[in-house]
Amino acid sequence: MNIIKSLVLGSAAALVAMSGAQAADLPIKAKAVEYVKVCSLYGAGFYYIPGTDTCIKLGGYLRAETSFASNGQYNNAVNGVSGANNRLSNYYYSRARQDLNIDTRTATEYGVVRTYFEATYTWTSGTYGGTGSATGGTAYSSAIGLNAAGTATAGASSVNPTDGGIAGGALGVYFAFIQFAGFTMGKAVSQFDAPWTGYPGNNLDGLWGGGNTTTGVNQFTYTADFGQGITAAISAQDATQNSQTNLWNVSGITAAGIIGGAYGSNSYGGNVAPDIVGMVRVDQAWGLFQASFAAHDNHTGYYGASETSGHPSDKWGWAASLALSIKNIPTGAGDSINIQGVYTNGASRYNEGQLNPTTYAMYGGSSTAGVYGTLGFAGVSDAVYATNGDQQLTTTYGFRGAYTHNWSPTWNSAIYGSWAAVSYNGTAKGLICGSAAMGAIAGAGFTCNPDFNISTLGLITRWTPVKNLTFSADVAWTNLDQKYSGNIAYPGSGSIAKPAATYQLKDQNSVSLLVRAQRNF
Repeated sequence: MNIIKSLVLGSAAALVAMSGAQAADLPIKAKAVEYVKVCSLYGAGFYYIPGTDTCIKLGGYLRAETSFASNGQYNNAVNGVSGANNRLSNYYYSRARQDLNIDTRTATEYGVVRTYFEATYTWTSGTYGGTGSATGGTAYSSAIGLNAAGTATAGASSVNPTDGGIAGGALGVYFAFIQFAGFTMGKAVSQFDAPWTGYPGNNLDGLWGGGNTTTGVNQFTYTADFGQGITAAISAQDATQNSQTNLWNVSGITAAGIIGGAYGSNSYGGNVAPDIVGMVRVDQAWGLFQASFAAHDNHTGYYGASETSGHPSDKWGWAASLALSIKNIPTGAGDSINIQGVYTNGASRYNEGQLNPTTYAMYGGSSTAGVYGTLGFAGVSDAVYATNGDQQLTTTYGFRGAYTHNWSPTWNSAIYGSWAAVSYNGTAKGLICGSAAMGAIAGAGFTCNPDFNISTLGLITRWTPVKNLTFSADVAWTNLDQKYSGNIAYPGSGSIAKPAATYQLKDQNSVSLLVRAQRNF
């Protein structure tokens, strides 16, 4: 029995061992590897997101730049400490920026569904503040050296923690929109703008002559495509951030405000109506032509401190623009001309882009006996009014353009410029010029006229030694042609260290240089 029992147990063990060996030898089915595949439906750079039918493209750029004799970064020195043209003016500003954009597209039975997002992270050298004196103190905008109220302490010298900090920076969301079945919903370039926004051939932000929503505007838009490069769009867009300048209640005008280019207290009401924008474009191999129109509601606050003081009625302003681009002109392959003209009434931002200043105060020296210096000041508004009065809409018109020439596959240059005029009607001029504050600063031979012209002329040269790496130098001259004349009794300004003295009113000029290195990917 013992022998039989041993044989049975031994056979069972052998069978178990054999079955284990056979199981170990069986192949195991591995999970399928999801390889990233090229998506050729929408151009170069798109890939399928693994496991989906959605294509994605990642892009962006890294930029390093320095501007000299500018007004922060991309404008000429036209106001503040930059326009003061003295020891408080920054001789240069520096900036570094990383941009990232994400483009996704999915084919559906209703057409392509697209989402687009673009954001930047930017570091910029600090902004000067203070009086530059032993008593007033000097500061660069900063968290270091701020008192409990958040204002700079005397003698503090540091930098801004959000944009110019030692290791800080500023996040900007430029675009974030969905496109589906002809609709665009979210933050995108205004349909009023020409495709080059504020840059017909330049890097400078300061050109008048059309809109410049290069950082996007919230909108709800429908675009119809008629084929052959012909499209038309109708859009409702948020006016709050991009489409309004100043609504001045002249009853609040002060001498200090006048010399800074402000003709009253700014008195916006709530945002009650979107801007209505229409556009028609023909885009073909030879270039493009575009006509656009915008309607803008000017909605003020109250005349006084409470709602019982009353308010002026709303007034709708408007803007119209024509733009033309001609490509591959006879001067060389890739050469182009971009031009645009605009007329506005009560909608000045559609002439002066969102990145331009709305007040101007530029200073210069003088050799005239009894005159301390020269000054040119001006201000832009959508409307002005006085207590118990109606809004007086401001009229502007202007143009801008550029000619770009390719010297070689790696070198190109563009000459560009703009000119614009701002005009106040007779009633508005009476309110501004008849104010007690204007009378208080009037000096010998003074004549009051808040109208002004502003023009810019520039030259940019770019070198692209390898693909997607470009070095550029952009020099720009801006002229403020103000219409005041004679002398004023300047009340003095501690923030820019200008003394109370006699100043001669005179046109002013500014020249800046922007050098940039940019790597696109």
